[in-house]
Amino acid sequence: MEISKLKIVIFEDLENIRSEADCGAFHAKYLGKAGAITEAMQSLRNLAAEERAKVGAEINIIKRNVEAGFFNIQKTIQEAEINRKLMADTLVDVTIPDLNKEVGSLHPITRVTREVVEIFSSMGFIVAEGNEIVTEFENFESVNVPKHHPARDMQDTFWLSNGMVLKTHTSALQNILLKKHGPVFSAVFPGRCYRNENLDASHEMAFFQVEGMMVGEDISIANLIYFLKQTLSQVLDRDLDVRLRPGYFPFTEPGFEIDISCAFCDDGCSVCKRTKWIEFGGCGMIHPTVLEMGDVDPKKYQGFAFGLGLTRLAMMKYGVNDVRVFNSGKIDALSSIK
Repeated sequence: MEISKLKIVIFEDLENIRSEADCGAFHAKYLGKAGAITEAMQSLRNLAAEERAKVGAEINIIKRNVEAGFFNIQKTIQEAEINRKLMADTLVDVTIPDLNKEVGSLHPITRVTREVVEIFSSMGFIVAEGNEIVTEFENFESVNVPKHHPARDMQDTFWLSNGMVLKTHTSALQNILLKKHGPVFSAVFPGRCYRNENLDASHEMAFFQVEGMMVGEDISIANLIYFLKQTLSQVLDRDLDVRLRPGYFPFTEPGFEIDISCAFCDDGCSVCKRTKWIEFGGCGMIHPTVLEMGDVDPKKYQGFAFGLGLTRLAMMKYGVNDVRVFNSGKIDALSSIK
């Protein structure tokens, strides 16, 4: 078919498009791989070079104009169909709550985290957040754990191919906060931590901690004990035995382990591993080297730091005796935790 006649036929058919079915038929007939315009382009190889260039240019112009017209018509038809369906539907006030729907709630660990943060905020602590992926320096060197230090073997670390790590403790944020807010400040910072541990009733590979630190002049262990007792008594809303026993942490001197008497038993159970005590975390006075690496003069300023296990705190608060429940994804089990 001659180009001029093809152009007339195409635009006549274009004007007769009325539906999506018409659009499909038109596209296949003229714009598809086996369409008339495609065939016309393929037939150019039979023409002489000079004529091929001229006819090819005409076909390209026709193709662009046809595509523009076709897609405008197709869009108009599609929008009209959408509007028709919307008008046919029954309109309701989507802002009215469905009283028959069950309302969701915050995860128990989230609730405990917010409660702890609110308590420390009321006592003048700033709230900070850190990354879950941190540098080797932030996770180790900045808290007095240099390369080949034995303490690195105490934490089964998840290493990434780029040399960074999934943070093993919230202490990975200490150096940043010391440099940003030091030498006098109080901060609390919750976060998710990762260690390659065997799963059991009281251990997960991904767990939540909240760390607190206070730096200034004349800071002592007495300050540390006060804030720990204030927080735990408010969160758990009960009297529990709390003990500090000597513990080794490279970033504290002296360092202590925080234990709380088990709320699930009197004689020992799987949660406390038959010891009647549940380990909540570590604490102590910030090591002078850590302060110095954070640009704080350890001869003039002191500070304490502590890390509480939020997952275990949630277990105590809500009477959950298996940590795996929190990550189970079972809505019925989680929604029953009040």
